[in-house]
Amino acid sequence: MEERKRTDFFTENSKNKIKTYFLFLGFFAFVFLVAIALKYIFNIAGFGILFIAGVIAIIYGIVGYFLGDKIVLATSGAHEVDPKKYPYLDNVVEGLAISAGIPKPKLYVIEDNSPNAFAAGRDPKHASLAVTTGLLKIMNRQELEGVVAHEMSHIQNRDIQIMTITYILFGIISIVSEIAIRVLIFGGGDDRGNQNIVGIIFAIILIILAPIIAMMIQLAISRNREYLADSSSAKLTRYPKGLADALRKIANIHQPVKNASQGTAHMYIANPLKGGGVSGLFSTHPPIEERIKRLDSM
Repeated sequence: MEERKRTDFFTENSKNKIKTYFLFLGFFAFVFLVAIALKYIFNIAGFGILFIAGVIAIIYGIVGYFLGDKIVLATSGAHEVDPKKYPYLDNVVEGLAISAGIPKPKLYVIEDNSPNAFAAGRDPKHASLAVTTGLLKIMNRQELEGVVAHEMSHIQNRDIQIMTITYILFGIISIVSEIAIRVLIFGGGDDRGNQNIVGIIFAIILIILAPIIAMMIQLAISRNREYLADSSSAKLTRYPKGLADALRKIANIHQPVKNASQGTAHMYIANPLKGGGVSGLFSTHPPIEERIKRLDSM
């Protein structure tokens, strides 16, 4: 059996950050490509469609940015807890917040036997951290520290802002595609006769497939931020085995979180809908086995 190459959390952190930058560069390039396709089909009117879609997506993104944490906490059934009721959890969170150099997030607990956790909030000053009762039951201190450090890293790395940008870009693409397809169906576009018919067909195909491609880029960014949070957790605790062991326990319990949904699944430490984490191009999370391997190699 081939031995996995050893690495360190500093190298892993840098690699994941660079990959995020390239994914964002690709996302912006794709939006530009869609804009060119729109102009090719609708001439100048195409940029009007892009502008309208951008305004709608930005408004949607702003609402989600400021109210998203309240919505996900309410829909997940999380309730804020008195630190005195969960002194063990409070102590772990407070210690890691000090180590991370960020304010201590508000603590929430979800009454659910499936072990999972998530962080929410637009910045470190407005952050919340929620864990399920199932997680608290099966984790020892090192494992709980690994999970909390992972979620704390999402806060520290400002992943809410990053994912909000990806949602805005995805929203722009989706709205543009919807408007463009409707205009094409019900009549419109620039009358060019048979000139450049191949190019027009290619542009139409691109517009139709654009939401799928944009979703794949968005989810790739989400999966990469999970890897980054894992390596940041190892950096914060100096004990990657804690999170690796926690993920092993989570992977072995195939029980979904009752109140989780497709809209909130990306926020959890592991896929809350499948109770472990089958991954692919359309998954919000990377394969949990690969995450464990990377942690074990640190």
